[in-house]
Amino acid sequence: MDIVERFLNYTRINTTAVSDAGKLPSSSGQTELANLLAGELRDLGLSVEMRDHSIVVGTLPSNIKDASRQAPVIAWVAHMDTSGEYDTDTKAHVVEYQGGDIVLNKALDIVMRVEEFPELKHYEGDRIIVTDGTSLLGADNKSAIAEVMHAMQVLQDNPQIEHGEVKVVFVPDEEIGLLGAKALDVPSLNADFAYTLDCCAVGEIVYENWNAGEFHITFRGQPAHPMSAKGKLRNAILYAQQYMGMLPAGERPEHTENREGYYWVKGIQGSVASAKIVVDIRDFTVEGYDKRRNFIDTLAASFNRLHGEGTVSVEYRPMYRNAAEGLKGDNFYPVELALEAMKAIGVEPYAIPMRGGYDGAVLSEKGLPCPNLFCGAHNFHSIYEFLPVASLNKASEMVIEILKRAAAVDKR
Repeated sequence: MDIVERFLNYTRINTTAVSDAGKLPSSSGQTELANLLAGELRDLGLSVEMRDHSIVVGTLPSNIKDASRQAPVIAWVAHMDTSGEYDTDTKAHVVEYQGGDIVLNKALDIVMRVEEFPELKHYEGDRIIVTDGTSLLGADNKSAIAEVMHAMQVLQDNPQIEHGEVKVVFVPDEEIGLLGAKALDVPSLNADFAYTLDCCAVGEIVYENWNAGEFHITFRGQPAHPMSAKGKLRNAILYAQQYMGMLPAGERPEHTENREGYYWVKGIQGSVASAKIVVDIRDFTVEGYDKRRNFIDTLAASFNRLHGEGTVSVEYRPMYRNAAEGLKGDNFYPVELALEAMKAIGVEPYAIPMRGGYDGAVLSEKGLPCPNLFCGAHNFHSIYEFLPVASLNKASEMVIEILKRAAAVDKR
């Protein structure tokens, strides 16, 4: 099957993640896609496990002829869900791009303009996969699924390409807290290291990302009728407002970049009696992260001293750690291997600090070193998401090159 056809087939299954669904996976489309992928992996000669939570694990045995050489076992991990900004079905199509703006939907006047997306200029003369402007494309992360599956197809069709044992792992619900990676039994993979393909343009490689946590902060008030409210009414909504106003104004997502951390108030609800805000903290360093976490707690303690004990309560939820902590020393080898492979296929690699999380952050924390490599797509989480076909093919070529180079290594 052609790699573009593979990708388009995967986008036709709606796998939108659903926050607070109370189940894993959070949407039935992810299970539908998991079943499809399990069947395709079997057709490609892999043994397949359908694990709890619709986690798919495929194993391709080593074909190295030299029995004295034992290559590392590499896992390729991709997530099946798409982000929840839009939950509409994807209607993707291929554009023969010759430059200029791309009309995604004439009827709705949705246009991807070069002025807003100058990276389009790099793909003149290429084929580009886009949506009709009413949904995400889902290249995050279905491009990775297609790239890995195509690589398995190439290995099946070319048995002369030597490779060690390969694990192919598809997990649910990355977009709502890396939940699939957290549920994955990592030791059972028996892998030496792993890769995700979950960053953007050709050449990108990530081996550091945020430390991330979430706070659910609850404010308790005291309702009273306005005619007798003086000295009695305690407004939880105003407490929440006052608390938010005391967070550093310049340390919000919209005011930060590169390795600058932030506080992000991303949810609020409530009444006079009770109000709740959700605050995320992000920082690349452990020291900076701990400082932010302590500030949230210190601010809550100050509120309780000011307004009475129990006015504010804080629930902390750790999300993921910086993958760099798990990619030091000998664990940096998969990064070096990927850099060599990129250069070998004519790609100039460049490392970026990822202002977000990816499944590999969880896997690295669990003891499975996992850098993040490019999938070739642009504008994740947007109706303007697009995927150049040449980039799709180049990412799959990178997967094969990494496996070929690893096959020449004796991990003993």
